[in-house]
Amino acid sequence: MTRFNKSHLAIAAVSTAALAAAGCQNMTPAQRNAAIGTGVGAAAGAAVAGDETTGALVGGALGAAVGAYTGCRQQGGCYVGGDRVASNDDRYYDQGAGRYYYVDERTGRTYWANGEIRTR
Repeated sequence: MTRFNKSHLAIAAVSTAALAAAGCQNMTPAQRNAAIGTGVGAAAGAAVAGDETTGALVGGALGAAVGAYTGCRQQGGCYVGGDRVASNDDRYYDQGAGRYYYVDERTGRTYWANGEIRTR
């Protein structure tokens, strides 16, 4: 069985991310950044972790999350299934609590900016 070293894994991860980003012209910024973040995170995780596989998996997951978050910020909000989930324009400020919150238009429930339920 052939064993891959860190440089092989890093090259494969970065190449995969580059192909994913270049191959899908209709990707949203969140999808594109998540794909790039996955590859870069996997390569970095494999390079710095003691266990290459674990490092690549953890780095890839973290890279995908950070990439998706930055992409959501670039496109002005996040979308799931074509429906906008949240945008900074939808925030309200609770002066008593000193925090921002969002309103779910379908249920009327409110959520703090970190996702915790504000009202039921």
